[in-house]
Amino acid sequence: MRSINHFSLNLITLALFCTGTNALAADFGIQHANINSINKASYQCKQCVEPQSYTGSVGVSAGVIYTDDNHSINQLGTGSDGAVAGVNSDLAYQGSGYRANVQAHQLGMDHGFIQIQVGQLGQYKFDLDYQNITTNHGSNASTNLWQNNGMFIPNEQTRVLDLELQRLRSSIGVEYNFASVLGLGLSSYARYNLEEKTGHRSASLTSPKPINFAEAVDETTDKFSAGVVLDGSNWLSELSYNGSRYDNNLGDLSLPYAPDVYSATPDNQAHQLSLSGQYRLASSVFSGRVVTGRMIQDQDLVQVSGNPIQNWDGQVDTLNAHLAASTRISHRLRLGASYDYSKRDNRSSIFDFTQFEYNPVSGAFKQNTAMDIDRQTLKTDASYHIASGYRLQAGYNYKQVERSYGEREDTLDQELWSKLNIRAIDKLTLDLGLSYSDRGGSNYQANELTTEETESLMRKYHLADRKRTEVNARASYTPLGWLTFDGRTYYANEDYNATEIGLTQAQDYGYDVNVHAQITQPLSLYAFASQQWIESDQNGDQASVWHSEIKDEFINLGLGATYSGLMQDRLILGADYLFANSASNTGVNGYTTDNYGSYYSYNHSLNLYGQYLISPQMALKLAYQFERYFDTDSATVSPESILGLITLGDLNHNYNAHQLMLTFSYKLL
Repeated sequence: MRSINHFSLNLITLALFCTGTNALAADFGIQHANINSINKASYQCKQCVEPQSYTGSVGVSAGVIYTDDNHSINQLGTGSDGAVAGVNSDLAYQGSGYRANVQAHQLGMDHGFIQIQVGQLGQYKFDLDYQNITTNHGSNASTNLWQNNGMFIPNEQTRVLDLELQRLRSSIGVEYNFASVLGLGLSSYARYNLEEKTGHRSASLTSPKPINFAEAVDETTDKFSAGVVLDGSNWLSELSYNGSRYDNNLGDLSLPYAPDVYSATPDNQAHQLSLSGQYRLASSVFSGRVVTGRMIQDQDLVQVSGNPIQNWDGQVDTLNAHLAASTRISHRLRLGASYDYSKRDNRSSIFDFTQFEYNPVSGAFKQNTAMDIDRQTLKTDASYHIASGYRLQAGYNYKQVERSYGEREDTLDQELWSKLNIRAIDKLTLDLGLSYSDRGGSNYQANELTTEETESLMRKYHLADRKRTEVNARASYTPLGWLTFDGRTYYANEDYNATEIGLTQAQDYGYDVNVHAQITQPLSLYAFASQQWIESDQNGDQASVWHSEIKDEFINLGLGATYSGLMQDRLILGADYLFANSASNTGVNGYTTDNYGSYYSYNHSLNLYGQYLISPQMALKLAYQFERYFDTDSATVSPESILGLITLGDLNHNYNAHQLMLTFSYKLL
């Protein structure tokens, strides 16, 4: 009816001009307009009926890859030499209340996915996902141990393979909204996920001699979740279930002369039931959640010697609770608080296990201890609006952890923090932060029941007394409409002041800088740089007291440009460059004059592309990507240094990789 009313108003306006001032005394309200002679069919609202439409694009990519190392699959999406092809799409449909979309990227390659969603607006939604993820952790691993039906078979012929894992993930889900009843909304959802993982990964065993080998992988993980949501005008509640089941399709491994030398990851399952809710009262919001769960493992266990334990009844019950509240006291002040509680109750069976020492089996037995953990965390915070553009935040965090049968049964962490947000300076925003935390706890009880440590002065870093200080700052500056700077810097120091053997100090500091410039309408540039340093000190007492200094350094640099508007706005050119470098050095004083060695890696990545618009619907994109990668194998050990040691060889990476890809896309108009 909007078109009809608009037409009627035009008639009234014309009448006013024609009749002059005398017409002002008459009532020309809309309710008195004469529309009997108007053909209403010609002026019906076209927006009242949702038109059917298809939008988006579809495309196909094809190209060639040349690489010296299959490790390039992590960056390029595929690591094999030769031709590759993939399908891309970003399609959407809407009409008569129905919605559907299909998204795909490099489907058919080693890294690719497709997502499909269909449904009716406000009633239901159905989705289907599929994803392929392949990762390479090492190439050209060499081994003389062949695996066949759970048996290690020594072979004179060396087998060369990649430490590569392929994950095939698929999921299906549905959401449904029920009709409103008594003013309440009711909806439900359910989802099933399946992941199949195959390939090889690095593994090791110590008996009867130290051996590194390529473990075959064939695993399946099922996940299921479902829930119902009930909501009113100012509250929301949800009851949900989450479950998972892991199946290892490969069993334990044996040598021809020694059974059960390697225990495979056992099958297990986990279940959780959760109830959560949220309530809004005036300017306050209250929320809570209670989760109860159970983890189950019921499978044979391999011992150091003797018969395996059959049907070990492993069970851990968990309980988690969360309560939170936030309220606005005034237009300047807001307060918040939360409390979290978690309990891990280990109800697993207790058995006598044979103990393995450095050389022979001692023959002594020791029972496994079922460790329980209780955690309580309290957080409070306040936000105060000082003045226009200035906001101050502060808070206090309290965390208490109780561990049964641990060398330190209780630890207590306390933290004070504050943040200042400044928005009053023209073209500049600032965020400043400061925090201080302290951890203490109960006395250490290093004895045979609670720990296997032989040195009573040793302190594990996650249990030791610690004082931590951190400062950080973030800024965003826009001096000109076409130029933007963003930056962040931070510094943190951890002091383990009561530790004599173990980690004594650690520092973590760095910065991030980003620049974006829209030089002209067709030309845009960006650049970024970030560095991080981690330095730590550690004391030890093997044979004699020694001290080590560990220095880790990371750097990332990047820049890029995009230029559009060439060839009558049909051609877009772009370039991206990335450099990444990481190094780790460990120096030892006192125990030996030699360093432990260093780990070093770097990566150069260059991407050049050009996209040409053939027509408003069709486009061609040609892209070239280059990767230069180098690293050292931090796990490389000389076989002569350990008697009988068998390794997988040198797993360093040092390669060049090239990818040339042509993509054709078709856009629906």
